[in-house]
Amino acid sequence: MLSDHATINVRGGSGGAGAVSFRREKHVPRGGPDGGNGGPGGDVVIVASRQHRDLAYFRHKVHFRGQRGGHGMGQNRHGKAGETTVIEVPVGTEVRDADGVLLADLAREGQRYLAARGAEGGRGNVCFVSPTRRTPRFAEKGLPGDEQWLTLQLKLLADVGLVGLPNAGKSSLLAALTRAHPKVAAYPFTTLEPNLGTMSLGERVVVLADIPGLIEGASAGSGLGDRFLAHIERTAVLVYVVDGALGVEAAREAVATVRGELGAFRAELAARPGLVVVNKADLIDDAAAAEVAVALAPDAALIGGGVVVASAAAGRGLDDLRRALDDVIGRATPEPEAVAEAEPVVLRPAEGRVDDFTVRRDGEAWRVEGRVLERLVAKAELSNDEAVRYLQDVMERAGVSEALRRAGAADGDTIVIGAAEFVLA
Repeated sequence: MLSDHATINVRGGSGGAGAVSFRREKHVPRGGPDGGNGGPGGDVVIVASRQHRDLAYFRHKVHFRGQRGGHGMGQNRHGKAGETTVIEVPVGTEVRDADGVLLADLAREGQRYLAARGAEGGRGNVCFVSPTRRTPRFAEKGLPGDEQWLTLQLKLLADVGLVGLPNAGKSSLLAALTRAHPKVAAYPFTTLEPNLGTMSLGERVVVLADIPGLIEGASAGSGLGDRFLAHIERTAVLVYVVDGALGVEAAREAVATVRGELGAFRAELAARPGLVVVNKADLIDDAAAAEVAVALAPDAALIGGGVVVASAAAGRGLDDLRRALDDVIGRATPEPEAVAEAEPVVLRPAEGRVDDFTVRRDGEAWRVEGRVLERLVAKAELSNDEAVRYLQDVMERAGVSEALRRAGAADGDTIVIGAAEFVLA
């Protein structure tokens, strides 16, 4: 079965810890600190690849982690950066967050989305040397990487979508036009998942998708429901396949039903260019087939195409259908205009300043919020008295105590910064 939906958890690699180390060499009695920095954690990146057909892999693999950064070492040796974890998904995959917000639409081969950024490593003790702190005996911890739950949804990429009521012969038509081998049987809902096939039209290679049968109410969940309607969104041309053996009224009603469900799912789909195929012409005489084709001509005109009489089983009318498809696809996909290449723009987040913070009341406590300040607290080794004194000095210079007192905080109040709690004194 085609797996077109998956939920995964991604987490960037944690940063490595900085090292506390001092130079120890013969004849160097006063060797100073030489602890290196921890390496940054590895990112988690989602990449679109044509090597994958669906999302079945994610049934058994849900959690993806970036590699942790290496710890710093003595002699000013920095930790190794964590390797990036690459998640390959089929081309046409949408990435959404836990709230359903679209984050990335990976519609082209090689497109990448940074799903979770690796965290920065901690600084080694050599970074904390100052005229008044000659031998710092503390370093920073690495930060944890970003983490989030993501929903992956595959929407097939095809040039032509074959749509119609169940048992209209879409799978047979796909098999006759391409080298695909979908399951074909004489009962409705034989096709339970979309099937793809490729067909050559001159120098153009066209991808056809056989969409499982739609019935009235499909957009509201009836029959196979609206699960497969999403796959039609990416098709450039729609081919309405009707069973010509059912007669004129049934054929017209079939086209109206399918167009109605497409329009109910997404209004633009009902007006998408395409054509109508009167299939199973081998089961009726030529006069009856022509009568059905004439009756469907107004419906075909609404989508900018014509009507083709064909028989997938007998191989009749397939050349006419190929020519008609070539014409419609050519009009639906104009040649792209040449676009001058521009210099790539690299956007980097601003680091911010330690004194850029806000103070607010949070229940019985006071919460101090600031990106740089919270990051410093998270990286501090709070069990080390010297590290705590350094952090207090940084916060005093940034004006945290002064801002708290202006806001109404008093000695003994609880102060929350990130996940850490302090007492104002």
